[in-house]
Amino acid sequence: MFKAADLFDLGQTEHAALFEGCEFAWEALEKISAYLEANLRPGLKNRCEGEAFIGEKVFIGEGTVVEDGAMIKGPAIIGRNCEIRHNAYLRENVIVGDDCVVGNSSEIKNAILFNRSVAPHFNYVGDSILGYKAHLGAGVKISNCKLVAGNIMVDWEGKPLDTGLRKFGALIGDLGEIGCNAVLNPGSIIGRNSVIYPNTNWRGILPANMIVKNKAAQEVIVMRVRESAS
Repeated sequence: MFKAADLFDLGQTEHAALFEGCEFAWEALEKISAYLEANLRPGLKNRCEGEAFIGEKVFIGEGTVVEDGAMIKGPAIIGRNCEIRHNAYLRENVIVGDDCVVGNSSEIKNAILFNRSVAPHFNYVGDSILGYKAHLGAGVKISNCKLVAGNIMVDWEGKPLDTGLRKFGALIGDLGEIGCNAVLNPGSIIGRNSVIYPNTNWRGILPANMIVKNKAAQEVIVMRVRESAS
């Protein structure tokens, strides 16, 4: 469940080398900075619609559109045929695959997005990996840091396992679907083809092919008629 091959199709990224030698998939997060330093060759093959800020240490592939108001600080590698939409904010150490969407007011930091993954509206993706065709609904937030000091822990065979990371958001496996306004707490691991319903506050490990339903009770009552002011 924690190995890269358990969660991701490594053929759906040009950067599979990041996972070489990793016992656990989250170990790739600490390698992003060095990987970019060694492999990034800045170049802009994209098309801009309006004005965007693009840093010096950025590569963007052919067919990608960067819309007005976007900021790509770099270091970053962005693939082909992506949409970097209005007011998207890509911070340091970002790797985006082909045919991805980073949308309005979405913020990406120290993250890997496999091909065709989507963070389209008001999303935060920090210290995380989105698998092939992973999709975040509007307003999904991936929390990457605990409120109290200490490394992020994950549950492994009923015992806490220290990831060694102070900041670690989530691993979302291929085809994972996260509903609108859900929150993934630090160290969340979502298996392939699993779904989390909207407005869910999720913590922990979700195996492949599962659905998390949010069944918060709702009450419907008759509206009391109020007298209008005279």
